[in-house]
Amino acid sequence: MERKITKIDIITRPSKLEELKDALNAIGVLGMTVSQVYGCGLQKGHKEVFRGKEYDISLVPKIKVETVVCEIPVEKVLETAQKVLRTGKFGDGKIFVYELCDAVRIRTGQRGAEAIMDIPGEKPDR
Repeated sequence: MERKITKIDIITRPSKLEELKDALNAIGVLGMTVSQVYGCGLQKGHKEVFRGKEYDISLVPKIKVETVVCEIPVEKVLETAQKVLRTGKFGDGKIFVYELCDAVRIRTGQRGAEAIMDIPGEKPDR
């Protein structure tokens, strides 16, 4: 039976990045992509004063953490992320979960779950 591959996108406050990375690493999530993004949700931005003039800041800086899992249960990733990120205030973020149909490791040509799994004993060139 082929293993299910799932992509998880986490959008949250930049100040939570290190804590989130450490928590995900602790449950076995090793690979992730992090991007600086801007967006708005229920917050609808905020007001700032610069040189005496008030400005509406409609896009708020966030980070987006993307990871793909097949061996680690998705629920475990979701629980871990929520535990770390939840403050109970607007702006905690969102988590999106996608089912992937395939993945390819370019270097070896491996496909499916094998493309995202660690290869035992193999170390990357540095």
